Amino acid sequence: MMIRFAILPLLLALNLSMCKKQQAVTDKPQPGGNVASGSAAATAAPAVAATPKVKKPVVDQTAQVLIFCYHRLVDKIRYPGTEITPAAFEAEMKELKDKGITVIPMQDMLAWKRGEKNIPPRSAVITFDDGWKSQYEVARPILKKYGYPFTMFIYTEGVRGGSLGGGEAITWEQLADLRDNGVDIQAHSATHQDLREGHNVTVIEPGGKRSRKKLTGADYEKWIQNEVVGCKELLEQRLGIKVNCFAVPFGNYNEHVKELARNAGYEAMFTVYGQPITFTSPMDAIGRYAIEANKPKVFADAVNMIGASSGGGTAVAEVGAKDLTTQPADGETVRTALPLIKANLSSVGQIEPGSVQMRVSSLGLVPANFDAKTGTVSYQVPQKLREKTCTVIVSARSEGKKVEAHWTFGIEEAAAATAASSPATAVKK
Repeated sequence: MMIRFAILPLLLALNLSMCKKQQAVTDKPQPGGNVASGSAAATAAPAVAATPKVKKPVVDQTAQVLIFCYHRLVDKIRYPGTEITPAAFEAEMKELKDKGITVIPMQDMLAWKRGEKNIPPRSAVITFDDGWKSQYEVARPILKKYGYPFTMFIYTEGVRGGSLGGGEAITWEQLADLRDNGVDIQAHSATHQDLREGHNVTVIEPGGKRSRKKLTGADYEKWIQNEVVGCKELLEQRLGIKVNCFAVPFGNYNEHVKELARNAGYEAMFTVYGQPITFTSPMDAIGRYAIEANKPKVFADAVNMIGASSGGGTAVAEVGAKDLTTQPADGETVRTALPLIKANLSSVGQIEPGSVQMRVSSLGLVPANFDAKTGTVSYQVPQKLREKTCTVIVSARSEGKKVEAHWTFGIEEAAAATAASSPATAVKK
């Protein structure tokens, strides 16, 4: 009798378990007619969740961008090669507004170059190099007054507390404040020196001792890694930002430097070879106009290049300088201040006679020769160029459309110095 009472609860538990198992089998979808509605629901679910594909906007490929490069703002000019007065700076910012040139963020320009975003037909980007405290104390309030965004290219050893950061240098705390207020902060190397192998550079030894050396081989590769990659990593770690732009010190670089920058994750490289930036301008050689007290015409000339446009003029097809086999090549540094400037237009198509024009920075429109048989336009500079960089603009009409090419080359400092003395770049002290 006791055994019967003990077995009864066990049978009841077993029966309940079998019922639950049968219910689970019934609820599970099975192949066949009775689960058609469930299958339809399962099939319909992805259709409800699907989102339409987002197409990239059709961007205005005829837009142009002027990129300006500033350094230090001071009332009393001591180093005209890197300084400008606050009054002159504000006057230039006002002129951009008065002429209807829209100042846009650096990242908007890059998005336009990627084909992701439109920008106004005539735009400008404001940048500052090095990291002087006057950029925080003087430039920032002026730019805020006009509602202009801007970008700062920082060399990390030049920040206050670094081996090259003196009393006039910006601090990490000020950079963080700028970051929090929407300022774009990018890289300008670690120690602001010529990045090409074989040049004498100042090496900072452990303990702060400095020595002047010509680095090659493994020693150079270790040094250049810190200049190009290390500075990016330090900025990202100290400020919690993404760095995707690199401004080359002095505009001196080569293919190895470009490769290191690409591998480090930089989207764009910037020089000081000023030229209007177009949709097809190469991303590893974006030119900026360096504004200095001893070159007052640079800003005016840059603005006039796109200042006359109303945004509704004739569209210009930009031709890459590489397609024209230019001489000197884009980004090349030549040893003479009397260069022969050439470009082959044969790849463009049939050129309309008399439509070919060449403009050279600091010279303006020049009497270039055009050989219709070979499609080559050339000009021998008759007097020494006084600047260390030269921009060339060649335009022509082909099949009823205007085509235009821009390129910039450098002139070795020794050659340029024979035409005009150039003050050395100021070091923060």
